[in-house]
Amino acid sequence: MNNNNTFIIAELSANHNNNFDLAVKTIQEMAKAGADAVKVQTYTPDSLTLDVDNEYFGPKESGLWKGRRPYELFQEGSLPYEWHEPLKRAAEKLGLSFFSTPFDKSGVDFLENLNIPIYKIASLEITDIPLIAYVASKKKPMIISTGVAELADIERAVNTCRKVGNEDITLLKCTSEYPATVAQANLLTIPNLRDTFGVKVGVSDHTMGSTVPVVAVSLGASVVEKHFILERGLGGPDSGFSMEPDEFRRMVNSVREAEISLGKITYHVSEPNKLRRRSLFVARDINKGELFTSDNIRSVRPGNGLHPCHYEEIIGKKAKMDLVKGQPLAFHHF
Repeated sequence: MNNNNTFIIAELSANHNNNFDLAVKTIQEMAKAGADAVKVQTYTPDSLTLDVDNEYFGPKESGLWKGRRPYELFQEGSLPYEWHEPLKRAAEKLGLSFFSTPFDKSGVDFLENLNIPIYKIASLEITDIPLIAYVASKKKPMIISTGVAELADIERAVNTCRKVGNEDITLLKCTSEYPATVAQANLLTIPNLRDTFGVKVGVSDHTMGSTVPVVAVSLGASVVEKHFILERGLGGPDSGFSMEPDEFRRMVNSVREAEISLGKITYHVSEPNKLRRRSLFVARDINKGELFTSDNIRSVRPGNGLHPCHYEEIIGKKAKMDLVKGQPLAFHHF
């Protein structure tokens, strides 16, 4: 991952719509839009759920996927395993990192054979400690979303990584709503995550704009993840909360501007700007031996005279020489 700039991840998720050419074209547009990486998800329906139609696995009763059984959704959204390698080649040819979220050990083994450089743990898998331990044991950078995690869940996940010797951990503040509202972002959690766990931090954002990523970066996020789609009209399980190319490009530009605006801690003032400040000047002609008063010296712009902090020190002293109106005051004048 980038050490200096925010690592911006474009999430393909289910937006391939089971069309390989569409997936390739989407990755091409991710690169054009300024992403640093493309992330996919590696699973089969059986990695995530059971093919049962009962109260637990039956059709969703509300939300974006109302009326759909989880098993059917995952059938529709899964990325075929045989696509991973050619998509990885396509991404890397464009200068993008290509990595994935695995959902079971067989998926991890498959990704290891592809030499995936980074692993992501999805929000809903943060309690799957055996999976996290297995992924972390591969000693690759770990990105963990925290969308449905309480503090104890996050602590357990981080400790699991550390127990197997993996310290390269990034926690993403995430709101697991699809789409999420800006009011649900609670981005002040980002610096708290960093300070509490001593890890890198970022945001996985499901809102529809750029505000959340920009604010996240200003609070210390080093990773931004957003879902990406060629056009929302294509439909699909994730289309309703995915960014189109122009939207993603504008977000990237905003994030890069935010990075630049953060700059560094400095209180330096250039010499030209110092001269724009106030200083002490002669406000009317002063004869040698005359006392300095509030009538004959004033604090005005520019900054060529003495600092105004010397004003009270000068009042009541005698002029050592004749001075003319508009002359900057100096120490040798009294």
